[in-house]
Amino acid sequence: MSIKYTAGIDEVGRGPLSGPVVSAAVIFPEGFSHELIKDSKKLSAKKREEAFEIIQKNALAIGIGVVGPAEIDRINILQATFISMKKAIDNLQIIPDRLLIDGDKFPGHRGIPFECIIKGDSKVQAISAASIIAKVTRDHEMKRLSIEFPNYLWDKNSGYGTKEHINAIESLGLTEHHRKTFCTRFLSSNSIF
Repeated sequence: MSIKYTAGIDEVGRGPLSGPVVSAAVIFPEGFSHELIKDSKKLSAKKREEAFEIIQKNALAIGIGVVGPAEIDRINILQATFISMKKAIDNLQIIPDRLLIDGDKFPGHRGIPFECIIKGDSKVQAISAASIIAKVTRDHEMKRLSIEFPNYLWDKNSGYGTKEHINAIESLGLTEHHRKTFCTRFLSSNSIF
C-alpha cells in the first residue's frame, strides 16, 4: 500500500497544574519543508506564532484535540493524552495512511499504521508542526482563562507550577481549571471550587 498522507502528532501540557492537555495532528504536502518549523520548545513565543501561521497556510490538514482538567483527574494524564491525540486525528479533514507520534507510547487508533518516535518533535517536521500548533493553541487558551482568573498569571506561566502560581493557589485556592490530582498538596487550602 502506498502512503499518501502521513500525520505528525504531538501533545503539550502534560505537566501543568491547570488547564487542558492539547494535541495536534498535521499533514503536510509531500516534500514540504520550512526552516522555522522545529520543536516548539526551541522557538520563542514570537517565532512560534510565525511558524503557526506558516503551518496554517501550508498544511493539507490540521486536527486539534483537547482534554480538560476534570477528565485528566478522572482518567489520569497518560490516558487523557491518548484521548487528545485520538481527537486530533479524528479532527483532521483528511484520513491519514500513517501516523508518526512523538514519544514512546500510543495505543493505536482506527487501525491506522503508526510509529512512535522518541524526540520526534526535533526529528520529523510534521511532528514539529504538531508541537507548534498544540503549544500555540494551548497558550492562547491559557491567556483567555487568565482574563477570568488573573491572579494565577496563566498568561505568563501557561498553568505550570511557577512560584507565583503556587503562591496564588495557596492564598486563593483552586479553580475549576486546576487539576485536582496534580494539586493534592494544596487541597487543604480553601478551594474556589
